[in-house]
Amino acid sequence: MSVETGYRHIVLDEKGDPVIEGTSLKVIELVVERLAYGWSPEELHFQHPSLTPGQIHAALAYYCDHADALDREIAERLKTVDSLKVKSRPSPLVARLKAGGLL
Repeated sequence: MSVETGYRHIVLDEKGDPVIEGTSLKVIELVVERLAYGWSPEELHFQHPSLTPGQIHAALAYYCDHADALDREIAERLKTVDSLKVKSRPSPLVARLKAGGLL
């Protein structure tokens, strides 16, 4: 079940996360790609050809109007990733590359 948000193409999923209607792609995931890679809406469309330009612009508009909350969520996700990195052991491949002087 999804809930309308007032933004064409954007709905809230059962957890309350904004997603692009008719897809499983969360707005935050598209925004992270834009922030991480500096992708324009056109590049986002190239990377996600199943999305329409209208869906992409709606997601970016939703982000602009909810940037504080979404930026906090992005920061929390990054903290979680950093915490997991600290807790995990290096992969055997990374260890071999370091031992061989390749990293």
